[in-house]
Amino acid sequence: MYVGKGYVIHLAPPSEHAHAGAGSMMSVLQGRATVKKEKLCVVVGDNKYRINNTLDEKYEPRSVKEILEDAHSLLNKEIPYSVFTRNCEHFVIELRYGKPESRQVRDALMAVDAVAGVWTAISAAYAIVKCLDLKDKEEQAE
Repeated sequence: MYVGKGYVIHLAPPSEHAHAGAGSMMSVLQGRATVKKEKLCVVVGDNKYRINNTLDEKYEPRSVKEILEDAHSLLNKEIPYSVFTRNCEHFVIELRYGKPESRQVRDALMAVDAVAGVWTAISAAYAIVKCLDLKDKEEQAE
């Protein structure tokens, strides 16, 4: 979450360097992350970044004052972290809109669901073909 003057408030693994990012393996394994305020350039390093307020069409953003107060009140606190339910995207979206959401998780789950659906359809088609093949062999044996 960009908070002005070149700084961001973000989640970071409690036992790693800030620029490791909250997506690192330590956050995943420990289930905890620390809220930190650091220079944007330190956090992103050489990676690309962009403003992402795409949910403004879906939800009304909270006031800047509320967002900044809540973000600053969490500084240096260790909070629960989960890739699926409490990741860095959930963190910033909850600050901005008052409700946690992760489009990354949603999209990943939809992709898994789509693959499962295709696999189920292929399995069913295979079972039908095998059943019909067996029926043909039985009729030929009679």
